[in-house]
Amino acid sequence: MTKSLVIVESPAKAKTIKKFLGNNYVVKASVGHIIDLPKSKLGIDIENNFDPQYITIRGKGPVLKEIRAEAKKAKKIYLATDPDREGEAISWHLSNALNIQEDIPCRIEFNEITKNAVKNAIKKPRIIDKSLVDAQQARRVLDRLVGYKISPLLWRKMRKGLSAGRVQSVATKIIKDREEEIKSFIPEEYWSLVLKVQTNQKEKFEVKFASDDLGNKDIKSQEEVNRIIQLIEKKDLIVTAVKESSKRRNPNLPFTTSTLQQEASNKLGFSTKKTMSVAQQLYEGIDLEKEGTVGLITYIRTDSTRLSEEAKKSAQQYILDHLGEKYLNEKPKTAAKKNQEIQDAHEAIRPTDVIRQPDHIKPSLSKDQYKLYKLIWERFLASQMAAAIYDTLSIELKVENVIFKATGSRLNFDGFLKIYSFATTSEELNLPLLKVGDLVNVLDILPNQHFTQPPARYTEASLVKTMEELGIGRPSTYSPTISTILSRGYVEKDGKHLILTELGALVTEILEEYFTDIIDINFTADFEKRLDYIEEGKEDWRQLIKNFYVFFEKMLMKAEEDIEEIDLVEESDEDCEVCNAKMLIKYGRYGKFLACSNYPDCTFTKPIVHKIGVKCPKCEDGEIIERKSKKGRIFYGCSEFPKCRFVSWSRPINEKCPDCNSLLTHKVNKKSEKIMCTNKECKYTREVKS
Repeated sequence: MTKSLVIVESPAKAKTIKKFLGNNYVVKASVGHIIDLPKSKLGIDIENNFDPQYITIRGKGPVLKEIRAEAKKAKKIYLATDPDREGEAISWHLSNALNIQEDIPCRIEFNEITKNAVKNAIKKPRIIDKSLVDAQQARRVLDRLVGYKISPLLWRKMRKGLSAGRVQSVATKIIKDREEEIKSFIPEEYWSLVLKVQTNQKEKFEVKFASDDLGNKDIKSQEEVNRIIQLIEKKDLIVTAVKESSKRRNPNLPFTTSTLQQEASNKLGFSTKKTMSVAQQLYEGIDLEKEGTVGLITYIRTDSTRLSEEAKKSAQQYILDHLGEKYLNEKPKTAAKKNQEIQDAHEAIRPTDVIRQPDHIKPSLSKDQYKLYKLIWERFLASQMAAAIYDTLSIELKVENVIFKATGSRLNFDGFLKIYSFATTSEELNLPLLKVGDLVNVLDILPNQHFTQPPARYTEASLVKTMEELGIGRPSTYSPTISTILSRGYVEKDGKHLILTELGALVTEILEEYFTDIIDINFTADFEKRLDYIEEGKEDWRQLIKNFYVFFEKMLMKAEEDIEEIDLVEESDEDCEVCNAKMLIKYGRYGKFLACSNYPDCTFTKPIVHKIGVKCPKCEDGEIIERKSKKGRIFYGCSEFPKCRFVSWSRPINEKCPDCNSLLTHKVNKKSEKIMCTNKECKYTREVKS
C-alpha cells in the first residue's frame, strides 16, 4: 500500500509524530534547514535584485536524497515544519527540492505535538504562504548583508574572528549604554527615619517617615534628619488617620517566549539557552509511563498570550474539580495586541493537557525538564484563577506636624497563589487596631544614611525583557543573540550579570561611529515592523532590501576609507617561561591571554591570572586567584592547582577568624554582605555595614 510522507525538522519530533499516525505514514526529519545561503561567500546577487543563491547545506545531501526517494513513492506529501516564518521557509525550500507545485496544498502546521493536533492538521493542508517566506527571506538577506559586509571589515582593521550583526550588535550596544550609565552615575545622599513605637496596650510596631513639618517628603542630609529628631524627641505620636481596605493581586498572563526565559532565569537560574533547549525537549515529546511519547507543551516560540477556548475550558474544569468554584476566574486578564493588524497565530506556551500534573509525570522527566514543566503548568493554570485578596491597614501618625506612616497586610484569600508556587510573596505585617486620637509612645529613633544606586547591570532575563520592550528581534532570536555576544567575547558573565568587555566596547564604538543606523535601536525595531508588513503582503521584500542597501553601501565605503587599523596586541610585564622573550596580551575567543612575542619560533601561551593578594590558607605556597566556572560564575582557588585544591565561592580576605584563626571570606548576596569563616565547623560571621 502506498504511504503518505510527512516531513518535520527534528528526529525527536519525527519519532513522536510517527507513533500518532501509524503505518500508513512515513515520517522523515530534515534536521533543520536543508537549503540555505552558502557559508563561504555572500551568496546574494546584489546586481540581480538581491537574488539569494541558495545551495544544499554541506552534509545534508544524504538527508535530501533519502527524502527525495521517499517522496517518489509517496501518495501525498505533507510539510510539517515549525509554525513560524522560518518553518515556512524550510517547507518552501523542501517543496522546491521535491518539485511540488505552488498550488498543491502540502503545508500542515500544529501548535502542539499531540495525537489530536497532528491528525486534525493532516485533514487541513494548505498551500505554502509565500508572504511568510518572503518575510523570512528579507530577514535572512539583510542579516547576511550586514554580517558578511561588516565582519570582514573588522577582520582587516582589527583582527580575525570578530563579527557584527543586525541584532547582536544592538544587544551589545544596549549593554554598553548601561555600562556608561553606571560609570557616569553620581550617588546622592538620602536618609530614612524609622521609629520603634508602642501602644498603651504594649503592642510594638514600626512607623516610617512620610513628610516633615515643612512638607518635604525626602530627607537629604544629616542636618535635616537631626533637625527632625530634635523636633519630635521625647514626644508621643497621635493617630490622625486609619484606613482599612483590601487589595487584589491578579495572576500573570501565561508565558510567551520572552516571559518564560525571564521567569526561568529568575526562579530556576536557567540561562536563555538552557531554557530553550529544555523547552524544545518538552515540546517535541517525552516518553511517559503508560502513555508513550507525547509533546507536553505547545510551540515555544511565540509572543502571544492568547489561549484557545479548549485550553481555557480544560483549565476551568481542572480548577473546579480540584480547588472549587471560588478559585475560578470567570473573566481572566487578557493582553491587548500591540498591533491589531498582526495576526495572532500562536497560542501562549502552555501544557498540552492540564491533567498531566508535574508530580504525576515526574518519574519520566529529567530534573530540569520537571522544573521547567512545573513552571509552565503552574503559570498556565494560575492565569485562569481568581486573584489573591489581602486585607490592608494603613495608619497615619503625627507629631509636631511631622507625619509618619505604617501599612500592614494579611492574606485573606490565596487565589492563584494556591497553585503558583513560584510567586514572590511579601511578608505579612500585622498592625494593632488603632483609632484616630490614640497616642503612641516612641521607644527608639532609627535614622539611617543611604546613597542612591546606579542602574543594575543586565542579566540575561532583563536583557531579554528590554529587547522585547524595544522591539529588537523576535522570540526565536533572544537566546541565540545572547549566546553569540558571549561566545564572541564582547560580553562576559559575572555571576548572573552581563559585563561588557574591552573588545566589546571597542567594536561597538566603531559600529556606532561608522554604522550608526545599523545599530540604532529604532532602525532595528522598525525593520521588525516592516517584516510584519511583508508577511501581510503589504510590502515587497526586494524593494525593502534595495532601499536599505543604498545607504548601507555608502557607510561601508566611508568606513573602509576612514577606519585606521587597530593593533589589539599589548606588551605585558611578564617574560616567556620557555625563551625569556616578552609575553604579549592577545585576544582569543574566550577573552585575553598571554602569548610569547617570539611566535612562531616559540608557541608558549598561558592564561592571564587575576591575583587577589591573599595567600592560600591550605598549602601556603600558592596565592588565591580569581577563576571562572564553565557557566561564567566567579570563584576563588589556589594558583597551585591541581596540587592544591582549595576553592571558595566567596572572596577570601587578608584577615584571620578571631575564634579559630582560619581565613575569612567576604560573602555578598542581594540582601546582605557578610564576613564568614572558611572553617565549616566555626560559626563566626559578622555583617558588613554599607
